[in-house]
Amino acid sequence: MKILVINGPNLNFLGIREKSVYGSQDYEALCQMIEDKAQFHGDEVEIFQSNHEGDIIDRIQEAYSDGTEGIVINPGAYTHYSYAIHDALKILENVVKVEVHISDITNREDFRKVSVTAPACDKQIYGLGLEGYLEAMNFITKRG
Repeated sequence: MKILVINGPNLNFLGIREKSVYGSQDYEALCQMIEDKAQFHGDEVEIFQSNHEGDIIDRIQEAYSDGTEGIVINPGAYTHYSYAIHDALKILENVVKVEVHISDITNREDFRKVSVTAPACDKQIYGLGLEGYLEAMNFITKRG
Protein backbone atom coordinates (compact mmCIF):
# COMPACT_ATOMS: atom_id res chain seq x y z
CA MET A 1 0.00 0.00 0.00
CA LYS A 2 1.22 3.51 -0.80
CA ILE A 3 0.93 5.88 2.17
CA LEU A 4 1.74 9.58 2.21
CA VAL A 5 2.54 11.19 5.57
CA ILE A 6 2.21 14.98 5.56
CA ASN A 7 3.49 17.13 8.41
CA GLY A 8 2.73 20.82 8.62
CA PRO A 9 4.38 23.81 10.24
CA ASN A 10 6.90 23.41 13.04
CA LEU A 11 6.75 19.63 13.14
CA ASN A 12 10.32 19.60 11.84
CA PHE A 13 11.19 21.11 15.24
CA LEU A 14 10.03 18.10 17.28
CA GLY A 15 12.39 17.51 20.17
CA ILE A 16 13.15 21.23 20.28
CA ARG A 17 9.80 22.97 20.76
CA GLU A 18 7.61 22.54 23.83
CA LYS A 19 9.01 19.18 24.96
CA SER A 20 6.42 19.01 27.72
CA VAL A 21 3.70 18.95 25.04
CA TYR A 22 5.34 17.18 22.08
CA GLY A 23 7.98 15.04 23.78
CA SER A 24 11.74 14.89 23.41
CA GLN A 25 12.00 12.69 20.32
CA ASP A 26 13.08 14.65 17.27
CA TYR A 27 11.62 14.73 13.77
CA GLU A 28 14.20 12.25 12.50
CA ALA A 29 13.03 9.74 15.14
CA LEU A 30 9.42 10.18 13.99
CA CYS A 31 10.39 9.63 10.37
CA GLN A 32 12.39 6.52 11.29
CA MET A 33 9.42 5.08 13.23
CA ILE A 34 7.16 5.60 10.23
CA GLU A 35 9.65 4.15 7.75
CA ASP A 36 10.35 1.12 9.97
CA LYS A 37 6.63 0.36 10.28
CA ALA A 38 6.09 0.69 6.54
CA GLN A 39 9.06 -1.55 5.77
CA PHE A 40 7.92 -4.17 8.30
CA HIS A 41 4.48 -4.36 6.67
CA GLY A 42 5.70 -4.04 3.08
CA ASP A 43 4.10 -0.66 2.54
CA GLU A 44 5.52 2.19 0.49
CA VAL A 45 5.70 5.42 2.46
CA GLU A 46 6.61 8.99 1.60
CA ILE A 47 7.07 11.57 4.34
CA PHE A 48 6.56 15.20 3.41
CA GLN A 49 6.96 18.22 5.68
CA SER A 50 6.41 21.87 4.91
CA ASN A 51 5.89 25.08 6.81
CA HIS A 52 4.03 26.48 3.77
CA GLU A 53 0.31 25.96 3.23
CA GLY A 54 0.53 26.07 -0.56
CA ASP A 55 3.22 23.37 -0.64
CA ILE A 56 1.02 21.11 1.48
CA ILE A 57 -1.92 21.69 -0.85
CA ASP A 58 0.24 21.01 -3.91
CA ARG A 59 1.41 17.70 -2.39
CA ILE A 60 -2.16 16.67 -1.54
CA GLN A 61 -3.22 17.43 -5.11
CA GLU A 62 -0.31 15.36 -6.48
CA ALA A 63 -1.67 12.42 -4.48
CA TYR A 64 -4.74 12.48 -6.74
CA SER A 65 -2.76 10.88 -9.56
CA ASP A 66 0.37 9.34 -8.05
CA GLY A 67 -1.15 6.13 -6.68
CA THR A 68 -1.42 7.26 -3.05
CA GLU A 69 -3.89 5.03 -1.22
CA GLY A 70 -3.76 6.59 2.23
CA ILE A 71 -2.75 9.88 3.80
CA VAL A 72 -1.70 10.54 7.37
CA ILE A 73 -1.75 14.29 7.92
CA ASN A 74 -0.76 16.46 10.83
CA PRO A 75 -1.57 19.93 9.52
CA GLY A 76 -0.12 21.61 12.62
CA ALA A 77 -1.66 25.03 13.20
CA TYR A 78 -3.34 24.87 9.77
CA THR A 79 -5.72 22.38 11.40
CA HIS A 80 -7.62 25.24 12.95
CA TYR A 81 -8.14 27.54 9.98
CA SER A 82 -7.07 26.12 6.62
CA TYR A 83 -10.18 25.54 4.61
CA ALA A 84 -7.85 25.32 1.61
CA ILE A 85 -6.23 22.17 3.03
CA HIS A 86 -9.72 20.88 3.92
CA ASP A 87 -10.84 21.38 0.32
CA ALA A 88 -7.72 19.70 -1.09
CA LEU A 89 -8.30 16.67 1.14
CA LYS A 90 -11.94 16.47 0.02
CA ILE A 91 -10.79 16.08 -3.60
CA LEU A 92 -9.30 12.68 -2.71
CA GLU A 93 -12.55 10.76 -2.32
CA ASN A 94 -10.97 7.33 -2.86
CA VAL A 95 -8.02 7.87 -0.52
CA VAL A 96 -8.26 6.98 3.18
CA LYS A 97 -7.22 10.04 5.22
CA VAL A 98 -6.36 10.25 8.91
CA GLU A 99 -5.64 13.47 10.78
CA VAL A 100 -3.10 13.04 13.58
CA HIS A 101 -2.09 15.27 16.48
CA ILE A 102 0.68 14.38 18.89
CA SER A 103 -0.90 16.21 21.83
CA ASP A 104 -4.44 15.95 23.15
CA ILE A 105 -5.90 18.95 21.36
CA THR A 106 -9.09 18.69 23.42
CA ASN A 107 -7.16 19.58 26.59
CA ARG A 108 -5.27 22.59 25.26
CA GLU A 109 -6.11 26.17 24.29
CA ASP A 110 -9.65 26.71 23.01
CA PHE A 111 -8.53 27.46 19.44
CA ARG A 112 -6.82 24.05 19.24
CA LYS A 113 -10.05 22.20 20.01
CA VAL A 114 -11.53 23.02 16.60
CA SER A 115 -10.33 21.28 13.47
CA VAL A 116 -11.55 22.50 10.10
CA THR A 117 -9.55 19.76 8.35
CA ALA A 118 -10.84 16.73 10.29
CA PRO A 119 -14.24 16.68 8.52
CA ALA A 120 -12.37 16.00 5.27
CA CYS A 121 -10.73 12.93 6.84
CA ASP A 122 -11.99 9.46 7.71
CA LYS A 123 -10.61 9.55 11.25
CA GLN A 124 -8.88 11.85 13.73
CA ILE A 125 -6.32 10.60 16.25
CA TYR A 126 -4.89 12.80 19.00
CA GLY A 127 -3.09 12.53 22.30
CA LEU A 128 -1.11 9.35 21.56
CA GLY A 129 2.22 11.06 21.00
CA LEU A 130 4.23 9.86 18.01
CA GLU A 131 2.45 6.50 18.26
CA GLY A 132 -0.59 8.23 16.80
CA TYR A 133 1.10 8.12 13.40
CA LEU A 134 1.48 4.35 13.64
CA GLU A 135 -2.14 4.00 14.71
CA ALA A 136 -3.16 6.06 11.68
CA MET A 137 -1.12 3.79 9.40
CA ASN A 138 -2.87 0.78 10.96
CA PHE A 139 -6.26 2.35 10.28
CA ILE A 140 -5.34 3.02 6.65
CA THR A 141 -4.06 -0.47 5.95
CA LYS A 142 -7.12 -2.10 7.55
CA ARG A 143 -9.45 0.09 5.50
CA GLY A 144 -7.42 0.39 2.32
